[in-house]
Amino acid sequence: MSSGHPGLTNDFQEKGSPFNWSAENVKEIEIIKSKYPIERVQSAVMPLLYLAQKQNDNWLSSECIEKISETLNMPKIRVAEVASFYSMFNLKPVGKNLIQICRTSPCWLRGSNKITSTICNSTKCDINQTSDDGLFTVVEVECLGACSNGPMIQINDDFYEDLNEKNTKEIIENIKNNKPNKVGSQTGRSSSENAE
Repeated sequence: MSSGHPGLTNDFQEKGSPFNWSAENVKEIEIIKSKYPIERVQSAVMPLLYLAQKQNDNWLSSECIEKISETLNMPKIRVAEVASFYSMFNLKPVGKNLIQICRTSPCWLRGSNKITSTICNSTKCDINQTSDDGLFTVVEVECLGACSNGPMIQINDDFYEDLNEKNTKEIIENIKNNKPNKVGSQTGRSSSENAE
């Protein structure tokens, strides 16, 4: 298993494959840039980091940082500063399914430690590790923004709320077997309404 938090590193020399924008993203970049005054176009750095990460198997290589720097006519170090500040940007390769487990007080009070154990057992990898098959990377994060629906996790772009050990294990098994998962509350709760 590989180790190291995928969002934290002081080393921007992590090399990947050569990186060029996809044709679809070239069009999207023009739309994004049009939302900013010409003298403030570098403010588009966060949306471009997101696009690059999504295109590059959910992580930002040094080649991605360089391409964004070139696209926005922005110093590479400034792009790297933004990428390293936010935990949503991965500066090292991650598994196909990045599992982020909320560890803040509301989720912890409702059993996130049991969810963490279930995930680690089911994926066969510990926190800040990637499974040998490259299918999962597991990390703990601060608040994912659904405190009343905890415990919760985020897997790539999807949120899973109102978790227990049983439904968490089912989510992981469904991913392993290429089966769809129910996104959102696992108890049928609508938004953040009272569960009772």
